[in-house]
Amino acid sequence: MVSGELVLTQDGPIATVVITNPAKRNAMTAAMWRALPGLLDGPAKDPSVRVLILAGAGGTFCAGADIADAAAVARAGDASFAVEAELALAGFPKPTIARVDGFCVGGGCQLAVACDLRFAADDSRFGVTPAKLGIVYPPSTTHRLAALIGPARAKLLLYTGELIDAAAAERMGLVDAVVPAAELADSVLHVASTIAARSGLTQFATKQVLAGGEPPEQDEAELAEGLAAFAERRPPRFGWS
Repeated sequence: MVSGELVLTQDGPIATVVITNPAKRNAMTAAMWRALPGLLDGPAKDPSVRVLILAGAGGTFCAGADIADAAAVARAGDASFAVEAELALAGFPKPTIARVDGFCVGGGCQLAVACDLRFAADDSRFGVTPAKLGIVYPPSTTHRLAALIGPARAKLLLYTGELIDAAAAERMGLVDAVVPAAELADSVLHVASTIAARSGLTQFATKQVLAGGEPPEQDEAELAEGLAAFAERRPPRFGWS
């Protein structure tokens, strides 16, 4: 197998991207960073995809950037391929969920933070580690982390570079829920399936507004279906994408 790859699959309305580089705890190579925006383009435009899950293969989410490429990533600065990948994930027009088990460190944490939601196994570990390598964390990435957990907690993670457990990550708001490792996949699938059954228009509008943009106009057909389903006490059949 090539040294690292991103594997995209789809099961009904749920697409999953699996970070796969088991020899290096799913570290992201330069080629993998560069491939992510293009890989996301397909499910972003596919109306049958309603939710995207980002996960790691073999019980580890992502141990960061491949150290062989770390210097190149750092020298590229804010225009680096790592940041471009992060921005593509953050800008994905549909709900995204990071399914985190094992290590979520460095570039792995960067990707997880770019997702809308983060669910973690109870034995997972998190860290933002550029201070251990003398790397300047990109400005947009630093701001995204601080917006999620607050400036003081972002400074704590960045200043120390130390790893924290899942419980500590949940307390500081880095993850949204912690579940037993054996239940993680089913828990994320349940949430993703629930999201997929809801209004894509509402979800897209939510992402737009929270990102500082303007929401789309109300779709009358979407509203009519929601109201009819409520009156008829049945699940709605939303068709917006």
